Amino acid sequence: MPCPSQDPSGAHQIRGPSRAPSSLILGPTRSFPGIDSQPSLSLRQWEEQGELLLPLIFLLLVLGSLLLYLAVSLMDPGYVNIQPQPQEEAKEEQTAMVPQTIPLRRCRYCLVLQPLRARHCRECRRCVRRYDHHCPWMENCVGERNHPLFVAYLALQLVVLLWGLYLAWSGLRFFQPWGLWLRSSGLLFATFLLLSLFSLVAGLLLASHLYLVASNTTTWEFISSHRIAYLRQRPGNPFDRGLIRNLAHFFCGWPSGSWETLWAEEEEEEEGSSQAV
Repeated sequence: MPCPSQDPSGAHQIRGPSRAPSSLILGPTRSFPGIDSQPSLSLRQWEEQGELLLPLIFLLLVLGSLLLYLAVSLMDPGYVNIQPQPQEEAKEEQTAMVPQTIPLRRCRYCLVLQPLRARHCRECRRCVRRYDHHCPWMENCVGERNHPLFVAYLALQLVVLLWGLYLAWSGLRFFQPWGLWLRSSGLLFATFLLLSLFSLVAGLLLASHLYLVASNTTTWEFISSHRIAYLRQRPGNPFDRGLIRNLAHFFCGWPSGSWETLWAEEEEEEEGSSQAV
């Protein structure tokens, strides 16, 4: 039964049963430097404040970039098969119906008839359709089939690098003595410089490939246009169909058709315009 108690003013109060301190119930707690004594409480607070969402998104972005890297490096970039598959036979039949203003050349290494915009890769020892370049970091060619995934990988990797760059910069503290700052933040500052270099390289690669995609050309055609027979005869790019159609064809494969068909259409348009003049 609760017992009455008297405060200094003379009034009686009813005091309930006393509670034991939380330390007696939970037992003694030990604190370690650098380690939160109540991690579950901190995680719960982060979850309530929505701060767990950003690390989760960052991990998903890293996982997505890893999956895209594996997809680009392991998939077929668009090899020209020695024995054509049914789909390639249909393309060749469609190509044969188009008047050939430029004869297709036979590869001197693998002896296959190269479609337009194909090139032999000495590292892969195969001819690749719409050859862009051989990436040593991927250990694979970038061609007709994996070029869109390569551009997506560059974009996602740039986002991850910029996010890591922001995290490294936010952790730096400059208002410290030089020796103390070097011991506490030297490794973090070196990480910041390394991420800055990687971000610059990834940004330049992404910008260059977006420009090539927008103009419907490849790295090989852009660098070696003076050596390519089907580009030396034209003052401009014969495959450029405008920004929207170029992007739609690159990412969605629309409008479909062989490069020989596009070449013939461009040839007919030039002949029609010259006759009109």
